[in-house]
Amino acid sequence: MRLRIENLEVKYGNVRVLKGLNIRVEQGEIVTILGANGAGKSTTLMTVSGLVKPSGGGVYLDDVPLHKLEAHHIVNLGLAQVPEGRRVFGTLTVLENLRLGAYTTVDKALVGRNLGWVFEMFPILNRRSGQLAGTLSGGEQQMLAIGRGLMANPKILLLDEPSLGLAPILVKSIFSTIKAINRSGVTIVLVEQNARLALKLADRGYVLETGRIVLEDKAEALLANPEVQNAYLGGMH
Repeated sequence: MRLRIENLEVKYGNVRVLKGLNIRVEQGEIVTILGANGAGKSTTLMTVSGLVKPSGGGVYLDDVPLHKLEAHHIVNLGLAQVPEGRRVFGTLTVLENLRLGAYTTVDKALVGRNLGWVFEMFPILNRRSGQLAGTLSGGEQQMLAIGRGLMANPKILLLDEPSLGLAPILVKSIFSTIKAINRSGVTIVLVEQNARLALKLADRGYVLETGRIVLEDKAEALLANPEVQNAYLGGMH
């Protein structure tokens, strides 16, 4: 098993945001975490990547306790996060943004290989490599954010709302790229508002409600589950 979240508790001030979360992610899987706004999905990812410290429980990569490490050490272990809202550096070029994703990698040949891989996944970034990131469209910025995550050479990629605010045709293209990234051997944890797309892509899913897991199952079972359909898929289709 690659990633284990065990009895995870997170507090913001006196508010318990995560209440005893248990999630497992196996090597090579795509696992999606679904839930309404404010359910604790982003907090879960930020705790895994070391940006938020838990008040109880823990996060383990194989058997390494990630919750005891700083965020930059966690990146070195092969775990990268693509944050919600495509936080690219607008005043830097596309290429500079991508190189920043590799700042912990000392192996120059590896950086070159990863850059080639990102350009293969997202040819538009290659064409726009000298352009300022702030001048890209929303969809291109999302590609850049994912590309920057890949530059860290991750074994596990955490994706937070990759489809947010994008036109449907772009969402399709981003999702097929996520599938290709997974096929290349990267394990993926996906937080996504578009529950239908996420479940079609994922192997398994967890449903989070106000900081607790209320359902976990294979993705196709969740797609067929009437409760999930009513709450997250807009009823039967």
